[in-house]
Amino acid sequence: MLARKAVKARVWRRVRILQLLDQGWTMADAATAAGTYPREVRRIRQRFLAGGLFEALGEDARPKPARLLDARQEAAIVAMVCAPPPPGRAEWSTALIAQEAGRRGIVAKVGRETIRRMLKRHELKPWREKNVVRPEGG
Repeated sequence: MLARKAVKARVWRRVRILQLLDQGWTMADAATAAGTYPREVRRIRQRFLAGGLFEALGEDARPKPARLLDARQEAAIVAMVCAPPPPGRAEWSTALIAQEAGRRGIVAKVGRETIRRMLKRHELKPWREKNVVRPEGG
Protein backbone atom coordinates (compact mmCIF):
# COMPACT_ATOMS: atom_id res chain seq x y z
CA MET A 1 0.00 0.00 0.00
CA LEU A 2 2.85 2.36 0.73
CA ALA A 3 4.20 1.92 -2.81
CA ARG A 4 1.08 3.56 -4.24
CA LYS A 5 1.31 7.31 -4.45
CA ALA A 6 -2.24 8.25 -3.52
CA VAL A 7 -4.32 6.33 -1.02
CA LYS A 8 -7.84 7.42 -0.26
CA ALA A 9 -8.68 8.70 3.20
CA ARG A 10 -11.35 6.00 3.52
CA VAL A 11 -8.70 3.31 3.07
CA TRP A 12 -6.45 4.89 5.73
CA ARG A 13 -9.45 5.02 8.09
CA ARG A 14 -10.07 1.30 7.51
CA VAL A 15 -6.41 0.54 8.17
CA ARG A 16 -6.59 2.51 11.43
CA ILE A 17 -9.78 0.70 12.45
CA LEU A 18 -8.15 -2.69 11.85
CA GLN A 19 -5.09 -1.62 13.86
CA LEU A 20 -7.25 -0.52 16.78
CA LEU A 21 -9.28 -3.72 16.73
CA ASP A 22 -6.05 -5.73 16.60
CA GLN A 23 -4.85 -3.89 19.72
CA GLY A 24 -7.99 -5.03 21.56
CA TRP A 25 -10.10 -1.88 21.37
CA THR A 26 -13.87 -2.28 21.47
CA MET A 27 -15.88 -1.44 18.36
CA ALA A 28 -17.38 1.66 19.96
CA ASP A 29 -13.98 2.96 21.10
CA ALA A 30 -12.38 2.22 17.70
CA ALA A 31 -15.23 4.07 15.98
CA THR A 32 -14.78 7.11 18.21
CA ALA A 33 -11.01 7.12 17.71
CA ALA A 34 -11.34 6.76 13.92
CA GLY A 35 -14.08 9.37 13.71
CA THR A 36 -16.74 7.06 12.34
CA TYR A 37 -19.73 4.99 13.46
CA PRO A 38 -19.67 1.58 15.19
CA ARG A 39 -21.69 0.18 12.28
CA GLU A 40 -18.78 0.90 9.89
CA VAL A 41 -16.29 -0.70 12.30
CA ARG A 42 -18.48 -3.80 12.53
CA ARG A 43 -18.77 -3.98 8.73
CA ILE A 44 -15.01 -3.64 8.22
CA ARG A 45 -14.32 -6.29 10.89
CA GLN A 46 -16.78 -8.71 9.26
CA ARG A 47 -15.25 -8.12 5.82
CA PHE A 48 -11.76 -8.74 7.25
CA LEU A 49 -12.82 -11.99 8.91
CA ALA A 50 -14.65 -13.20 5.79
CA GLY A 51 -12.20 -12.20 3.06
CA GLY A 52 -8.93 -10.99 4.51
CA LEU A 53 -7.09 -7.68 4.46
CA PHE A 54 -7.66 -6.62 0.85
CA GLU A 55 -11.38 -7.37 1.11
CA ALA A 56 -11.62 -5.23 4.25
CA LEU A 57 -9.71 -2.31 2.72
CA GLY A 58 -11.48 -2.41 -0.66
CA GLU A 59 -14.54 -0.51 -1.78
CA ASP A 60 -18.02 -1.97 -1.79
CA ALA A 61 -19.60 -2.24 -5.20
CA ARG A 62 -22.05 0.62 -5.55
CA PRO A 63 -25.38 -0.28 -7.12
CA LYS A 64 -26.27 1.46 -10.35
CA PRO A 65 -29.71 3.04 -10.52
CA ALA A 66 -32.28 1.46 -12.78
CA ARG A 67 -32.70 3.01 -16.23
CA LEU A 68 -35.59 5.43 -16.43
CA LEU A 69 -36.43 4.64 -20.05
CA ASP A 70 -36.60 1.18 -21.58
CA ALA A 71 -35.65 0.43 -25.21
CA ARG A 72 -39.24 0.76 -26.45
CA GLN A 73 -39.69 4.16 -24.84
CA GLU A 74 -36.33 5.38 -26.17
CA ALA A 75 -37.24 4.24 -29.68
CA ALA A 76 -40.58 6.05 -29.47
CA ILE A 77 -38.89 9.27 -28.29
CA VAL A 78 -36.25 9.04 -31.03
CA ALA A 79 -38.97 8.55 -33.65
CA MET A 80 -40.87 11.54 -32.23
CA VAL A 81 -37.75 13.73 -32.35
CA CYS A 82 -36.97 12.73 -35.94
CA ALA A 83 -40.36 14.11 -36.98
CA PRO A 84 -41.01 17.86 -37.29
CA PRO A 85 -41.61 19.74 -34.03
CA PRO A 86 -45.16 20.54 -32.90
CA PRO A 87 -46.98 23.43 -34.56
CA GLY A 88 -45.80 26.79 -33.31
CA ARG A 89 -42.31 25.51 -32.52
CA ALA A 90 -39.30 25.96 -34.78
CA GLU A 91 -37.16 23.24 -33.19
CA TRP A 92 -37.13 20.56 -30.51
CA SER A 93 -35.67 21.38 -27.11
CA THR A 94 -35.01 18.89 -24.35
CA ALA A 95 -37.79 20.42 -22.24
CA LEU A 96 -40.22 20.23 -25.18
CA ILE A 97 -39.26 16.60 -25.85
CA ALA A 98 -39.90 15.69 -22.19
CA GLN A 99 -43.24 17.51 -22.24
CA GLU A 100 -44.37 15.92 -25.52
CA ALA A 101 -43.28 12.42 -24.42
CA GLY A 102 -45.50 12.77 -21.37
CA ARG A 103 -48.39 14.27 -23.36
CA ARG A 104 -48.26 11.49 -25.99
CA GLY A 105 -48.22 8.80 -23.29
CA ILE A 106 -44.76 7.45 -24.11
CA VAL A 107 -43.72 7.85 -20.48
CA ALA A 108 -45.60 8.94 -17.37
CA LYS A 109 -42.99 11.48 -16.35
CA VAL A 110 -39.48 12.15 -17.59
CA GLY A 111 -37.00 14.90 -16.86
CA ARG A 112 -35.08 17.14 -19.21
CA GLU A 113 -31.72 15.68 -18.12
CA THR A 114 -32.87 12.12 -18.84
CA ILE A 115 -33.85 13.21 -22.34
CA ARG A 116 -30.52 15.00 -22.83
CA ARG A 117 -28.52 11.92 -21.83
CA MET A 118 -30.65 9.65 -24.03
CA LEU A 119 -30.18 11.95 -27.04
CA LYS A 120 -26.42 12.07 -26.43
CA ARG A 121 -26.27 8.28 -26.25
CA HIS A 122 -28.05 8.10 -29.63
CA GLU A 123 -25.92 10.97 -31.00
CA LEU A 124 -29.01 13.04 -31.86
CA LYS A 125 -29.10 16.83 -31.90
CA PRO A 126 -32.64 17.80 -32.89
CA TRP A 127 -32.05 21.47 -32.12
CA ARG A 128 -29.27 21.68 -34.71
CA GLU A 129 -30.13 22.02 -38.37
CA LYS A 130 -27.91 20.02 -40.70
CA ASN A 131 -26.63 22.04 -43.60
CA VAL A 132 -25.51 19.69 -46.30
CA VAL A 133 -23.54 21.21 -49.16
CA ARG A 134 -23.97 19.39 -52.45
CA PRO A 135 -22.17 20.13 -55.67
CA GLU A 136 -24.24 21.49 -58.53
CA GLY A 137 -25.44 18.87 -60.99
CA GLY A 138 -24.34 16.03 -58.69
